[in-house]
Amino acid sequence: MRAFTETLTFEAQKSPEFIDITDRVVEALVRSQVKDGFVVVFSKHTTAAIKINENEPLLLQDMANFLERVAAKDAYYGHNDFAIRTVHMHEDECPNGHAHCQHLMLGTSETVPVVGGRLSFGQWQRIFLVELDIPRRREVVVQILGT
Repeated sequence: MRAFTETLTFEAQKSPEFIDITDRVVEALVRSQVKDGFVVVFSKHTTAAIKINENEPLLLQDMANFLERVAAKDAYYGHNDFAIRTVHMHEDECPNGHAHCQHLMLGTSETVPVVGGRLSFGQWQRIFLVELDIPRRREVVVQILGT
């Protein structure tokens, strides 16, 4: 059994943003030399998710619209009320309650089987880092286990 772990960095430009990270994950898989096993792709952030979906522009806009309907940026969030919030505050705190709530719908990681040295994807499946907050640097851990 072989274990390989790599942290990838990405620069988000907007919110929401669906960043197709599939090719970078495939590059890590090649470096791992694992032929059969699985890949876990994990976001180190509570306002940036990992999801598998199709990279089709109109669908990506539909998904962004869906996230806004689920947890609108301009809705009230106690997390954003800095007059009453006292936990986990820092100097450059921004109002991002919507991003945390949207993250609940998406999640932190995805697991993909590796068969014959390739991700065992369906025809249109791609891996996305989904930025839900302000543009910033994001880290994604790719861990590959197998033989």
